[in-house]
Amino acid sequence: MTIRFAFYGRVSTEDQQDPEASREWQLTRARALTASHGAIVAEYFDIGHSRALPWKRRPQSNLLLQELRDPGRGFDAVVIGEPHRAFYGNQFSLIFPVFTHYRVALWVPEVGGPIDPDSEAHDLIMSVFGGMSKGERQRVKIRVRTAMETQARVEGRFLGGRPPYGYQLADAGPHPNPGKAADGKRLHALEKDPVTAPVVERIFALFLDGMGFFLIAQTLTDEGIPSPSAYDRTRNPHRDGVAWSKSAVQAILANRRYTGHQVWNKQRKHEELLDVEDVALGYETKLKWNEKDKWVWSERPAHPAIIDESTFLATQQRLSTRGPASGRIGTPRTQHPYALRSLLFHKQCGRRMQGNWNHGHAHYRCRYPEEYALANHVDHPLAVYVREDAVLPALDAWLATAFDPDHIEATLTALERAQPDDSPAADPLRQTIVTCDRKLARHRAALEAGADPAIVTGWIAEVQAERADAVAALERRGDRHPNRARLTRLQIKALVDGFGGLLAILKEADPADKAEVYRELGLKLTYDHETETIMAEARPRSSVCAVSVSEDGLDPFLHDRST
Repeated sequence: MTIRFAFYGRVSTEDQQDPEASREWQLTRARALTASHGAIVAEYFDIGHSRALPWKRRPQSNLLLQELRDPGRGFDAVVIGEPHRAFYGNQFSLIFPVFTHYRVALWVPEVGGPIDPDSEAHDLIMSVFGGMSKGERQRVKIRVRTAMETQARVEGRFLGGRPPYGYQLADAGPHPNPGKAADGKRLHALEKDPVTAPVVERIFALFLDGMGFFLIAQTLTDEGIPSPSAYDRTRNPHRDGVAWSKSAVQAILANRRYTGHQVWNKQRKHEELLDVEDVALGYETKLKWNEKDKWVWSERPAHPAIIDESTFLATQQRLSTRGPASGRIGTPRTQHPYALRSLLFHKQCGRRMQGNWNHGHAHYRCRYPEEYALANHVDHPLAVYVREDAVLPALDAWLATAFDPDHIEATLTALERAQPDDSPAADPLRQTIVTCDRKLARHRAALEAGADPAIVTGWIAEVQAERADAVAALERRGDRHPNRARLTRLQIKALVDGFGGLLAILKEADPADKAEVYRELGLKLTYDHETETIMAEARPRSSVCAVSVSEDGLDPFLHDRST
């Protein structure tokens, strides 16, 4: 009997491997194992996703798991070319029972064929590979971080990232690693930007002359000097860049890199469990600021200084003693729960409103510096407040009504109709991605048929670049799901059913629990202070439904209005 195999592989951009080369050697191992038993008829290959991600959170492995459920899947077994890249930690023990349940054999080279679900030896081997994979990742992280710390501290090397305002990147010669140098990679260093370096000097001088953050920002804005985000628009497309802000001035005054010293490790990648009640969901990676004692500074100046050390120290002395807050340093802040944290926006300026505890109640506030509002041509009050308990009753009433049995069918219809049309035919960028995928498949087939690798590799590189440009264009317009499919009515109903029990208890729920439900619903609230109304948008994954509510109650005629 000829066995039809599906191949699974993975490559991460962290290890600097060429995705096509990595796919080929993993596929070669898989074919060597299965050649005498059948043929590989389907491929699932994840590119750029860490092995630490569970299978359900990698696009291709998740697609493979979905295919297992389909009796007409088109393959009888799955072969993995490199278990180290497929499984991490305890992932094998979580995934293999799914294969066993659907009677799909899992083949790996390390056991010479299919894994026997009743074999303790096979289970032990795969568990060892998962542990080795986790250990390998940890060792790589330690080696890389240790090397980068040494390069920053001893050599003062610029290790990448955005140059601070006042500096620009300059070529610093070929890369010291011979292999990287042969690929054309070069080192970079910071040099003074002739346009912005004098502005940095002036900011320090104005501050030491007695000006505050707001006055400095207003002075620079009035003189037409571009703010950091306006000067470097390509790196700041998410900011309007019209005026200087207090925070930009404050960040410049606190940055020691202007004395010529290099710094590294100001931020770190921190992995947090998605759900402490379900560890199998894995982690999400977030950037977090390190404490200042963890920052690594170069032992000697590494680039031209914009200000001298004495000026910087005098600035820090004034920063530490100005204002009444200086006497409260180290005083712990009281933590208050906010049910709408990060979900409420101010319509007139587009900024997220911040939680503010006032007179024993949760409020949301938007403060807009006067000079910033004028520069952006926004008619903005000094401060806008919304009280939380004036919003939640109407919001919860709408949610409970929209998802109750009497209204569920209308809600499903609204959610289904409101989905954007993400089919390739409706979008030239998506059509480009689909066309590129077809070309890549043909080029790979040409390689397998014996075509000249040098020529085909060039074709593949061109198509991959074209595809990357299209994906980047989608992301720039706010779409981070280039291959998103529209949800069916049944899929939407499954989503809604999952919220049913939670919505029933919203009125009595703790603010922290409410916040979690609102986030799962993809809730976004926009407050219009002129009409004192709030537009609420619920976006559970790919679906969207919008209604208008006011602080006095819900308008029944607006329930089904969608955007």
